[in-house]
Amino acid sequence: MAATLRELIDAHATARPHAPFLFAPEPDRVVPYEALRAGARSLAALLDALGVPAGEPVAFMLPNGISAAQLFLGVMYAGRVVAPQNLLAQDSYLEYALVHSGARVVFAAQEHAPRLRAIAARHADCFAVRVCDVDGLDLPAAGDTALAPLSAGDPALLMYTSGTTGQPKGALLSHGNLLASGAAVSASLELGHDDRLLSSLPLYHINGQCIATISPLVSGGSIVMPHRFSVSQWWPLVERYRPTWINVVPTIIAYLLNGAPPDDAQRDACRAVRFARSASAPLPPAQHRAFEERFGISVIEAMGLTESASIAFSNPLDAGRRKLGSPGLPLGVEARVMRAEGSEARAGEVGEVQLRGPSVMMGYFRADDLTARAIDRDGWLSTGDLGYRDAEGYYFITGRLKELIIKGGENIAPREIDEALLRHPAVLECAAVGVPDPDYGQEILACVVLKPGEHCSEDDLRAHCLRELGRYKSPRYLRFVNELPKGASGKVQRLKLLETS
Repeated sequence: MAATLRELIDAHATARPHAPFLFAPEPDRVVPYEALRAGARSLAALLDALGVPAGEPVAFMLPNGISAAQLFLGVMYAGRVVAPQNLLAQDSYLEYALVHSGARVVFAAQEHAPRLRAIAARHADCFAVRVCDVDGLDLPAAGDTALAPLSAGDPALLMYTSGTTGQPKGALLSHGNLLASGAAVSASLELGHDDRLLSSLPLYHINGQCIATISPLVSGGSIVMPHRFSVSQWWPLVERYRPTWINVVPTIIAYLLNGAPPDDAQRDACRAVRFARSASAPLPPAQHRAFEERFGISVIEAMGLTESASIAFSNPLDAGRRKLGSPGLPLGVEARVMRAEGSEARAGEVGEVQLRGPSVMMGYFRADDLTARAIDRDGWLSTGDLGYRDAEGYYFITGRLKELIIKGGENIAPREIDEALLRHPAVLECAAVGVPDPDYGQEILACVVLKPGEHCSEDDLRAHCLRELGRYKSPRYLRFVNELPKGASGKVQRLKLLETS
């Protein structure tokens, strides 16, 4: 197996130069493996000309497309560290991430250039902004570019966390981390050269990077990468490109369930889809069942973290061994559940989930103290997720340590309330969070998004919650909203609900 992304790309480009790697629907272009390598070598020449040394971060701020894919893989091929930036980030987040990373250049779409230049100007022009087209980079000929040696332990990817409870943290992942993740996913899903993925998850999120880009690269397959997710275009893309698997998040599943159904030709194309992989947020069992029944595509629920290169758990490929409501069995890592006092929990007992394995990050960039708190001397990563494992070794996630609702001394998992609300036929999305209360310490607030065209009163929802949850766990406060705050992957950022409560 290749030790670095460069070795992997070289191997495919040599063995199968004309095999497609990337399909870009909007400009209707195909990037074969040979062109992927050529673009990466040309990018290396450009970075040399720009004076970016090997091992230094290079940032980009682009929607999905040929340029984003070229930069994501090409920067790592060139021996630099790629630092994708969230298109939805507020200025304070973006400013911190770019300045902290020390990137000397940021490749960006024209629409993002003004705010990036304003940030650079506030810091003595600490980085240059290079505007580029989203559908292909303008690169020089590679010539005789000398590539610095690379090893599995060299840094490859710098990803900043959402920073909802403080400054973002930069998770630094090595070539070895990324390839371990891609290999684990590829093996568990039995991916091969003939497999084609349809994914609209952004390349500035770890799922879009490791699962949707590195995994097909490891297997020698291909990916269809539209600029963004569109309900109206999803099934036409399935018909046009005939993917063998799709990569989604629960938000996408919810919107597909409430969108126009596929027509006969599109439904016929769905038969070639072996499975859908859902991760980045818990998938409510009711939506899981509904998706499989309506579209005839089985769903494999999984889970990963930025700090573990997007893997942690996955349900088996064998549908008969999957468990609804569980992200599955450990994938590519060891896992355990720990009590607060530091001992390992028994099966069925809730505690903090910890991981150890070859995909676990090198550490937090320029933050040795944070790294030491997150990864112990034996290599165990504290995830911040609460959960338990059952007698068969399947894991169940009940919430986040920081998001746990503690009402009158009782721990209440927000997900339990979410799933109860989602059983109401008018509810599209929802999120529960704890709010301060003088009597109980915390009370429950639930924010609810209704399905288009549906109407539901607060009294109706309260009655539903009482039936599903009982009085103690029913939300005291209900708020109807147009949308929920989400990160790049579609995961609801519960603590941001408190900013408007």
